[in-house]
Amino acid sequence: MRIAVLDDYQGLAKDFATWDHLAGRAEVTFFAHRLGDTAAMTAALAPFDAVCLMRERTPFPAEVIYGLPRLRLIVTTGMRNAAIDSTAAATRGITVCGTPSPGHATAELTLCLMLALARRLVPQAQALRQGHWQCGIGRDLKGATVGVLGLGRLGSQVAALAQAFGMRVLAWSQNLTEERCRQAGVGYRDKMALLEAADFVTLHLRLSERTRGLIGAAELAAMKPDAALINTSRGPVVDQTALINALSRGTIAAAALDVFDQEPLPPDSPLLAVPNLLLTPHLGYVTRETYAVFYAETVNALVAWLDGAPIRVITP
Repeated sequence: MRIAVLDDYQGLAKDFATWDHLAGRAEVTFFAHRLGDTAAMTAALAPFDAVCLMRERTPFPAEVIYGLPRLRLIVTTGMRNAAIDSTAAATRGITVCGTPSPGHATAELTLCLMLALARRLVPQAQALRQGHWQCGIGRDLKGATVGVLGLGRLGSQVAALAQAFGMRVLAWSQNLTEERCRQAGVGYRDKMALLEAADFVTLHLRLSERTRGLIGAAELAAMKPDAALINTSRGPVVDQTALINALSRGTIAAAALDVFDQEPLPPDSPLLAVPNLLLTPHLGYVTRETYAVFYAETVNALVAWLDGAPIRVITP
């Protein structure tokens, strides 16, 4: 069996799992570089029986799936990967398996970005290197209001961390109830009321037709002029053009993005020219501890499939 491990950007996949468990049963090839368009991907992956994906780094549409006649197994890190056309995989009889996803790393990064914006950490550090001292002034998290859009697994963790800092937490999503908010010890507001009240707004929503462009010009205009927006969910949840305009005009004070419409972020992206915008390269899950879970469980899924007993099978 030939196995392709894609998206190994840092060349670390070998170090975070015991791939020797596959010795004598499979040959594993690691790809650190992106494979290009559909034609390039199908050409590169044609010899492989199984493909392992890191979250949504590489799109895996029907065109690719139907173009790989040898493909029998896809393993993705996490139990959801919108980049895979799971219907096409099922139609072709290809098994799709996932792995556990700890999730806390993304919640921690959200608070890290919030702190960085609050204390103007990046511009202060840059100013110091340029010979300046104490340029501008920050703000406390304690006593501030954070609006959490999406109080699911990740949003609930962010709410708890924010409460540990002494923040007031408000929450909203399309399906969120006041009862669920009471259980989590947070306040419920409708979307616009939350945006008007929050000093920080943080997004923890799945990307869908309901959430695409959820934060646009009207939502940004509703926020306080000294408020900040943080997105560690999916790039298209925020209208990129509207955000650039809001930051350029001072409609809101700052924003931090860990996710983008196109990843990796193109070097000519207009986002790179916005000074009050903190950008990180989708680091939410990029920690040693999360990689250890992702890759170890990827190997376990491969072994289970080879043994004829697939685990954590994902269906359309």
